[in-house]
Amino acid sequence: MRSATVIGAGIGGLAAAVGLHRTGWRVAVVEQAAEISAIGAGITLWPNALRALEALGFGARVRELGKPQESAGVRTSSGRWLGRLDGALIERKLGRPMLGVRRAQLHQLLLAALPADSLHTGVRVTAVGRDGSVPGLDLPPADLVIGADGINSQVRAQYWPGAPIPRYTGFAAWRGICERREHTDIAVSWGRGAEFGVVPLVDGQLYWYTAMSAPEDARNPDEHAFLQERLGSWHSPIPQLIDATPPESLLRNDIRYLGGPLESYVDGNVALLGDAAHAMTPHLGQGGCQALEDAVVLAASCARYEDLTDALAHYDAERRPRTQQIARASYLAGRFGPFLANPVAVALRDTAARLAPSGAAIKTFMWVSSWTPSLVEGLRA
Repeated sequence: MRSATVIGAGIGGLAAAVGLHRTGWRVAVVEQAAEISAIGAGITLWPNALRALEALGFGARVRELGKPQESAGVRTSSGRWLGRLDGALIERKLGRPMLGVRRAQLHQLLLAALPADSLHTGVRVTAVGRDGSVPGLDLPPADLVIGADGINSQVRAQYWPGAPIPRYTGFAAWRGICERREHTDIAVSWGRGAEFGVVPLVDGQLYWYTAMSAPEDARNPDEHAFLQERLGSWHSPIPQLIDATPPESLLRNDIRYLGGPLESYVDGNVALLGDAAHAMTPHLGQGGCQALEDAVVLAASCARYEDLTDALAHYDAERRPRTQQIARASYLAGRFGPFLANPVAVALRDTAARLAPSGAAIKTFMWVSSWTPSLVEGLRA
């Protein structure tokens, strides 16, 4: 039986572990946190991410977790629509909807598919051997080591010492979940150097996020009060959503991205995936979706090729060009979209967005979402 050690228990790491486990591998998942739990409030699963989860055997169960989105669009901070996407049209074209889900529920779904004894929590990973060994843990030797340990990856630092380092974008993000008071579809509102997005969830809940310019590592004495003041003049229901969010549940994080593309996601028997390989800005909503794609391709490659070197070469060749292209597009989407602050540039941006044909937005969406995974051979759901 082949075996793998996975460093990091985020969505990508767990998905990779599930894919390998369900194709007959023995897996060990090592996580620094004392409890394996989701970081973040919600996530939009685009059709490409739904296909990835279907390939791992989760299709019907994931649909139960989320709310299909009927439409999506972009507005100004005053509420004027700049452009809209027809969710029904997208679903007809791609065969799957956009789905808003709680990260915690998706995380739990993946976690429950793994043997309990494969999880090792509360372990601060300072080094990883090529045999999957971790100081302080008694793990059986592993054929494959997977670095799924996020943007500040220890695995990347150890095996890719010359890799680009994470960079701060100049913007911070706040996220929360509250009760949904009215019918709402996915929408993003742009202001001057700021954005606010909403994603409806099941059971009358709504996930929202906002991002704006902020000093690196800064904190406000009262983040909830800060957002109430900063976004109080934005269109309804934005102020009401902030008011309805319990202050203690509010999350704040600086937005960082990997400061350049890696030359390879593979070094010998060590492979990177997710943010460890291609941490990107959130402006195309693809961070988690691309991690799920990585996980499926890695599992499918390992199932298809007997020789691990061939499997990892296939994984790298398939994943690196796509993820790096999407990371670049996501960065540009932020710089030429919500994070423009000059009044003239903002006016030009809004006019261009309003006059752009809807087909252009659908074309971009199709480019990202039409990805289809290879069959994971021998998968036992």
